[in-house]
Amino acid sequence: MQLVLGKRGDYAIRAVLDIAAHFGSRRKAREIAARMSIPQKYLSRILADLVRSGVLGATAGQEGGYELVNPPQDVTLLEVIEAVEGRTELRECLLRGTPCNSGGACSLHDPWVEAEEAMLARLRATTFADLASPARRRRMTPRAPSGDPAKPSVHRSPAAMSRTDRAMAEVPASEATRGR
Repeated sequence: MQLVLGKRGDYAIRAVLDIAAHFGSRRKAREIAARMSIPQKYLSRILADLVRSGVLGATAGQEGGYELVNPPQDVTLLEVIEAVEGRTELRECLLRGTPCNSGGACSLHDPWVEAEEAMLARLRATTFADLASPARRRRMTPRAPSGDPAKPSVHRSPAAMSRTDRAMAEVPASEATRGR
């Protein structure tokens, strides 16, 4: 099974994580791009979508930049993903390849919709205050590998960490909680 977050969603989450970590101040697109390893040209389009959806506010000028419209505890992971990727829902029948529910529900429909609803509930319950919290950031800090290939490693080298985890591990804890 492969559930994939698209590039737009990935970049949007990284951008909002950076802005949430600096809550209370404005962030320039170039600062976000550099810190979160996002191509600046592509980031501008992502930020525009986040502004249009009401997740971010933008202020022009030398003292301008991007900031969260609401505090990080009021911005959810689902809200950010849907702002740039559209509504997250089953659109195509897994068995028939036709629009879902056309000609009646297939045998996979109910369990798949239940799983989808559970995932959406989790994304809706996860806020950027949760993601930028000092406890979560400590878990992102690279550690030495466990050495046992049979066990999932809780100790990850920087190379094994996602770009988001590496970037957030670099944000000082004081910046992640400022403004709360």
